[in-house]
Amino acid sequence: MYTSFKLIRYVVAYVFITSGFMKLTSPGLASSFIKLGLPYPHLLINVVILLEIVCGIFILFNKGVQNAAIPLIVIMIAAIILTKVPTLQAGLLSFAFNARLDFVMLTLLIILYNHGVRHR
Repeated sequence: MYTSFKLIRYVVAYVFITSGFMKLTSPGLASSFIKLGLPYPHLLINVVILLEIVCGIFILFNKGVQNAAIPLIVIMIAAIILTKVPTLQAGLLSFAFNARLDFVMLTLLIILYNHGVRHR
């Protein structure tokens, strides 16, 4: 299990660190985030970028993994609600396809969180 946990940590860290840097450097990603209609979108995207990069680094180096997983779980739930649930109008299969990676990442984050709970 130790090796599996390590692999999950590396994969999750890779995804969130990369995602944070892409939002930081890609005007297209940033503008699609801003178009979601959330309050204070410029502030919110900077908070999301910071959380993705910093929490990803904590997970990568196995420091406060359980605490780092919490904000990332919130981000993934928000991403599903804001960007994937609207695709339900195109049908359940379309939604399932569009949300598949979000659900995988959410599941991996929950595994990381629960691993910390069991090893206290």
